[in-house]
Amino acid sequence: MDAAALQTQNQLLQQQVSLLTEALQQARTENALLRQKLDALCRRFFGKQSEQLNDAQLQLLLSGFPGEAVVEVPAPKFQSAAPRRSTTDSRRIRTPDNLEVVREVIEPEIVRAEPQSFKRIGEESSRQLDYQPGKFRWLETVRPKYVRVGARQLPPVIAPAPARVSDHCLATPALLAQLFVSKYCDHLPYYRQEQIFLQRHGVFIARQQMAQWTEQAARLLSGIPRALKEQLRKSPYVQVDETPVEYLEPGHGQTRQGYLWVALVPGRCVIYQWHASRAAQCLESLLGKEFSGRLQCDGYSAYPAFAKDKQQVKLLGCWAHARRGFFEAKEQAPGAAGWILNQIGWLYRWEEELRQNRAGPQLRQSLRASHSQMVVRRLLRALNKLQSRYLPQSLMGQAIRYALNQRPALEGCLEHGEAMIDNNLVENAIRPTALGKKNWLFFGSEKAGERSAEIYTLIANCRMHGVEPYAYLKDILERLPRTTNQNVAELTPLAWKKAREKSLQQAA
Repeated sequence: MDAAALQTQNQLLQQQVSLLTEALQQARTENALLRQKLDALCRRFFGKQSEQLNDAQLQLLLSGFPGEAVVEVPAPKFQSAAPRRSTTDSRRIRTPDNLEVVREVIEPEIVRAEPQSFKRIGEESSRQLDYQPGKFRWLETVRPKYVRVGARQLPPVIAPAPARVSDHCLATPALLAQLFVSKYCDHLPYYRQEQIFLQRHGVFIARQQMAQWTEQAARLLSGIPRALKEQLRKSPYVQVDETPVEYLEPGHGQTRQGYLWVALVPGRCVIYQWHASRAAQCLESLLGKEFSGRLQCDGYSAYPAFAKDKQQVKLLGCWAHARRGFFEAKEQAPGAAGWILNQIGWLYRWEEELRQNRAGPQLRQSLRASHSQMVVRRLLRALNKLQSRYLPQSLMGQAIRYALNQRPALEGCLEHGEAMIDNNLVENAIRPTALGKKNWLFFGSEKAGERSAEIYTLIANCRMHGVEPYAYLKDILERLPRTTNQNVAELTPLAWKKAREKSLQQAA
C-alpha cells in the first residue's frame, strides 16, 4: 500500500474517532441530564417536600463558590406593633375558654350514709378531656289541623310547612353540613361516610343519595360563590393558580383531566372554579373580561395570553416558583445555586420582618425599594453571567432561563406594596384539594366538579376568616330557603362572622 493510501486511511480513521468521541460526549451529556431529571422526580415523589435550607446546609453549598461574594445586608429594625407569641410552647392541649364543663361530684359512702355527722372543709378536683360522638335522630314536624267550631264547612286550618333545602329532601341542614365538612374539609369520600354511618350508627345512607343531596344543596348555595366572585372581580390585586383534578366523562370509560382554578384576594376572599381545560378563556370566566389590576401568577402561558392586549392588567411573578428551580438544581451546581438561594433568602427574611410587625403597603414598598430591589438587580446580573455555563436542558439551565424570562414580572411584584412576593397564599388554598383527591380520586362528572368548586369556595373562605365551617353551613342552609337574592351577599363567611360578632356584643 502506497503512502497516499495510508494517509487517506489514517484521515478516515481520525474522522471516525472524532465522530465517535463527539457521540460519546453527547451521550454522556444526555445521560447526565436524564440522571438529573430522574433524581428530581425521585425527590419529588419519595423525598422531602420542604424547600427550607438551614444555615449549615447553605454554608456547605456556598463553600468554594468562586462567584460574586455574598453581601450581607442587616435586616431593618422595626418597633413591634404587638408582642410576639412564644414559639416554645410546651402545652400539648389547647381548648377554648368557653368549653362546656360537666361536673361530677363523688361523695364518700360514709358521708352519704351519715351526712349530718360531717362538715365539708374542701375538695380535690381533676379534669379529663371528653368527647361525645355524633348521633342520628329523626326530626319530626307535626302540624295539627283545625276546623272552626260551628263552621265545619270552612277549609281546615294548618300551619305552613317549614322551608327546606329542597322539596322532599329528608336531610336536615345539620346533616348536610356534616356531609360537606366531612368530605370537603376532612377529605372523607361519600363511600367512607356510608360505611361509617352504617358500622357505627346502624344508619344506611347510600352514596348516591348523598350525591343527590349535594346537588340539591349546591343549587341553593350557588348564590354565595357568585357574590364572592363579584368581590373578586372588583379587587385591584388577585393571586391565581390552577391544579389538575381527574373527572369522569360519559362515553369514554375512563377519567379525563380537568382543572380547579383558584383566585385569592389576601384577607378578603378566595374563589374556586372548575373547568375541563386549562385555556386562557377559563381566566376570563373567573375574573371577567373587564378585570383591571395586578394578577400574580406563575409562568404558565395562559396568563400572558389572558393579559395580552389588556393594558389594564399587569402580571406579577412569584419568587417561590423561581426559587424552586434553583433548590432542585443545588446538587448539580451547589456553589452557584447556594449563592442564589442565599440572595433570595434575604428577600424572604425582610418580608417576614414586615409580616411580624404588621407593616402596611407604604412601609412595605419603601423597604423593598431600599433593600430588596438592590438584591434583585445583583441577582439578575449574576444570572445573565451564569447562563452560558450550563446546558439549557439541565436543571440549573432551566432554573436560570425561567427566572430571566420572568424578570419583568419578578421585578414588578416588588414595586407594589399591597402585593406579596409570591403566590404561596393561593397555593396554600389549593393544598386541601390535593389532600382530598388522594382519597376521593376524581369527580364523578363535570357537573360534580362545578358543585364541588362551589362548596370548596365556602369552606376555604371559612378557613380564611376563622369561621367554624359546620356552624356556618348549618346556619345558612337553614336561612337560605327564606332569603331573597338581594340579601345573599349578607351570608358570605366574612359578613356572617361580622353579623354574629355584632349580635354577641349587643347581647352582652
